Amino acid sequence: MNRFDTDLIIAGGGLAGATLALALARVVPSLRVTVVETFPLSADALPEHYQPSYDARSTALAWGSRLIFEELGLWPRLSEHATPIRQIHVSDRGHFGATRLNAGDHGQEALGYVADNRWMGLCLMRELLETGVQWQAPAEVVDMTPETEGVRVALKRGTETWSLSAQCLVVADGGRSGLREALGFQTRNHSYGQNALIANVSTGESHRFTAFERFTDAGPMALLPHGTTTRAGHQSALVWTLTDEALDEVLALSDPQKCQRLQERFGWRLGRFTRIGECSHYPLKLTTVDEAVRPGVALVGNAAHALHPVAGQGFNLALRGLMTLVEQLRQAVEQGQSLGDLQVLGRYQRLHRQDWQQTVQFSDSLIRIFGDAPAPVAAARDAGLVGLDLLPGAKRWFARKAMGLGGRRAVISKPGVARREPAGHE
Repeated sequence: MNRFDTDLIIAGGGLAGATLALALARVVPSLRVTVVETFPLSADALPEHYQPSYDARSTALAWGSRLIFEELGLWPRLSEHATPIRQIHVSDRGHFGATRLNAGDHGQEALGYVADNRWMGLCLMRELLETGVQWQAPAEVVDMTPETEGVRVALKRGTETWSLSAQCLVVADGGRSGLREALGFQTRNHSYGQNALIANVSTGESHRFTAFERFTDAGPMALLPHGTTTRAGHQSALVWTLTDEALDEVLALSDPQKCQRLQERFGWRLGRFTRIGECSHYPLKLTTVDEAVRPGVALVGNAAHALHPVAGQGFNLALRGLMTLVEQLRQAVEQGQSLGDLQVLGRYQRLHRQDWQQTVQFSDSLIRIFGDAPAPVAAARDAGLVGLDLLPGAKRWFARKAMGLGGRRAVISKPGVARREPAGHE
């Protein structure tokens, strides 16, 4: 008889939680996994034909993330609406420095991809419906109590409350995790004093599958190619960094005025900005948790670390962390250890820590180097961009960081399948 109601509970069924559930179903199918999600599940959310809306929000997927989704069997479906990034152009507004990365120079068809968040969620849900993963939705995890070799998790749906016992609880409910605070995890926050404005835009010139990273005296902005997977279009996903005052000014403008302001900051590399969609925004801060695991509980994704979006590394870092956790849980099952054993979760934290520290340092240093700086510093960074464009070794290092291949990536082992190193892994 099973001692627990379920083996592992995942609090949060978003991209991180759903990916973790699918990976566990693929790699350790014997585990009983329960996902608790606040939004209800409905068959209406699984249309036969997907038509992206103009205002759909998207995520940048590094090449390394594609390799992970290939291992999970998700990429063939996901790639149907994933726009390739074949070039990256990095520039410093008002200065001569620039560098260019090209996928062909690294023997790949793309440096990364841009995918709608909703499409990714639909792909994950369709795959999960074919597994034994159980769902409690709508519901939320409100508390957790340690027990002998496991935990008891309190759940709530409206006025109804109940509990489930499990070996381990994984908190995957995002950067604004209320459960993380309720369980007493201490976060460290560094505010950048800026906001990210997110919108989709259309331009007179085709993006030619190029992502633009533009550093300005008011903060960085990024334009990621969006739309069709085979024909270079005119739509891009915008991430625009603004101070509080500048954000209020931009939000008060009409759409044509927003396009004009964006034109002034970005320039004419994509021709005239002709349309800007619905704008959303959020404050930018670096959030880390020193100790992301305790006996019986682990934080993953944005609940464990939230980065500045300047380098597009947030979800890619989270995905690598999820695969590291899956591998440690697989080994625990093989060795007869409890999933919530601190030795098991501690190994996950130690293995993932180096990756997130390097990624945080990479993203944070870009903000500091390309922030408002004296003339000698500005000249040095421009010379650095030119040098990066000319020196193959430095350029390859930068490209690997952008492709999500610079950090440690767990190679998951499926039952009955020998371990292998995927292409592009070092």
